[in-house]
Parts: sequence; structure tokens; C-alpha cells
Amino acid sequence: MAKTSVRPGGPPLKSPLDYPDSPLSRAISTQPLLLGVFLNLQDIHVSSHPTSNSWTYDYNLACVQEADRQGFELAFSRMQWLPKGGYDGEASLDAFIALGAMASATKNIHLISTLHVLYGPLHPLHLAKWGATLDHISKGRWGINVVTGHRAIEHEMFGGGRIEHDQRYARSGELFDVLNSLWAEDENLSYDANETGKGNAWRLKDAFITPKPLYGRPVLVNATGSPAGIDFASSYSDIVFITSPGGAHIDSALETLPAHIATIKEAAKQKGREIKTLINPIVVSKDTPEEAEAYAQAIWDGKPKQEGAKSFGGNKHYDSDAQAWKGRQDARHKQGLNIGGNIEIIGSPEQVADQIEALHKIGIDGVQLCFYDFLPDLQYFGEKILPLLKARGLRV
Repeated sequence: MAKTSVRPGGPPLKSPLDYPDSPLSRAISTQPLLLGVFLNLQDIHVSSHPTSNSWTYDYNLACVQEADRQGFELAFSRMQWLPKGGYDGEASLDAFIALGAMASATKNIHLISTLHVLYGPLHPLHLAKWGATLDHISKGRWGINVVTGHRAIEHEMFGGGRIEHDQRYARSGELFDVLNSLWAEDENLSYDANETGKGNAWRLKDAFITPKPLYGRPVLVNATGSPAGIDFASSYSDIVFITSPGGAHIDSALETLPAHIATIKEAAKQKGREIKTLINPIVVSKDTPEEAEAYAQAIWDGKPKQEGAKSFGGNKHYDSDAQAWKGRQDARHKQGLNIGGNIEIIGSPEQVADQIEALHKIGIDGVQLCFYDFLPDLQYFGEKILPLLKARGLRV
């Protein structure tokens, strides 16, 4: 059989958005605003205020099935590799496996598996085969949330040192050039990463996978805000998960996001591509503004206040070179309560709908929601807030 090689920039592989009948294309063409859930597969404790939350697969599957019932398009979870004592508790499920496993238990929602693509190193032939398999199981509803790894401790757990920030994206781009070739080519593929000088160590000789993904390749997402990350996203991703350059307060987000969104979308446009933007709000809502504020205050009151306390985000002693969050401590920006999410949406159902609508008007294509008491608050969202979004034309 003939052999082929990886072409610079990868092969001319279509993405799911190039197929009008793909689940992602159908969702985007149908819904003005994408809805997603951002799960907790880790034993995270933002506050001592009571919740029903659990890191377990069954609890998170129930959340995804509820979101699927409500018509949400996306589900994914954070993923971290931390040593003993690094989590609030000691339990953390693998997001790659957990989200993939949900494919046979859901109907329409896209299941995006967070994966640190440079740890191991992970061999692209494994990932190409796993990805194609999950793509077929889910009928095109599975994808990868690409993470390059910003904490030194995580790289060290896998026996290496942290890779310089921009170099991580260069290596990830090379990885996806190879993956795209494996997903696209009808001939064997041979490749030696050592010849590129980008730092990857894997080799392939006469590599081939079948079946191919149903719609070109699985859905690709990545969270970024740096120039190198935006360059990667504009080349490879269908969706980019962005951070408010201002603080977590909704007013700061609405002020600082438009220019950031424009930069990302223009970068994709220059490469002849279009990508969608997602942001991660925590929604804290009750029937009246006063009740919602009291709920948010109760969460804040339960946050550990002593230095070094264990709560989500309390592991800041782990060295990180993440750039997406730079500037968020600027005194000009309202910082919010730091009770979860990238930004905070607090209020009555009408106020929540107002804030989500405002995000959409400045260019946000979707909201990847998290909640404090996840399953009950998600059910409340479906009962009280979702009808308002439909009435405003944000959902059909």
C-alpha cells in the first residue's frame, strides 16, 4: 500500500461545521445561542453552604441527561492532574473517559472530553483510534477540549518539565496535523516528529486507522486567551472557550469582552475559518432578586476565609503560566464574589435572562453554564429561565 506524509498545516480535512447534516451544524443553524453544562467530576468545595453535588459518574450523568432533556448542545468538565492533597477531596474522575461513556446514555447533547494532549506523551495513533471510535458511538456528538497544561506540577507528574507556553501550542498544532492526517488519509502514514524540531517524540510507520470519523473529525474545542492560543484555536478549533478579560462581575465582562471576541473571530477569518465563542458563567437564581442575592451571599459566607484554605481555586501555590486570566485583578474591574464560573450571573429569572441576552448581543455564541447546587439549580434553570430565553428568541 502507498505511503503518505503529514503536510504542513495538516491535510485539507473538513470539520463537522463543513457538513450541514452534522449534529454540530444542525445545532448551530437551529439555535441562536448555544447552551452547555460545565460539570464537576472533581470533589470541589467552593463553600460550606449545603449542596447535593457529587463528583460521581451517576450524579454527573444525571446532570447531562437533564441538560439533554432541556435541549442543551454541549457538556464538558474541567480536568486536572494534582498530587495528594491537591483536590478539595481525594476524588476526581477522568473527563476523557467519563464524557465518552455518556454517549450511549444521551440523545442529542455533544460530549466534549477534556484532554491534556501533551502529557505522557500521548501517542497520536491511540488518540486517532479512540476519537474515531467515540465519534461512531456518539454518532458525531463527541469531541475534545484541548488542554496543553499550564501547571508545572502536572507535567512533572508525567515525568517531564513544563513546556514553555507558546511551544506547547506549537507541539499541539503538530499533534493535530498528524491526527487530521490519520483521520483523513486513505493510505498508510509515516512520520517522525523528531525531524520537525518542535519537541514531540513520537514516530509513526505505516500507520492507519479505520473507520474514519463520520463528519471529517471530532468536534474540537480549546480554552485560551493568549496570542499563541488564539492562533492555535483559529487554525484547529470549532469552538473557543474564552475568559472575561475583566473581573467575574457581569458588568466588567460586558465591558471587556467585545474587543477580545473581535480579536478571536478576526484571527479565524484571516484563515478562512469561522469559530464560535463560549463563556462559562455560574448562574445563581431564585424567584426574586432579593432571594437570589441572599443565595449568592450564603455561598460567599460559606467560603473559607483563612489563608491557604482548601476550596476550589485555593491551590494557587501551584506554579501556573496561564495567560487567559491575566488582568482580571485590575482594580478598574469589578471582581465579583469568586463563587464559581468565569463570570457570575446572579438574579431573578428575568435578570438572568437579561444578562445572558446581553452576553449574546456583544458576540458570545454560547454559555457553558455551571451552578452551585448543580442538579437542582439546573432543573430550576429549565423550569424558570429557559422559557424566558425562548420568548426572547435566544432559543427555539
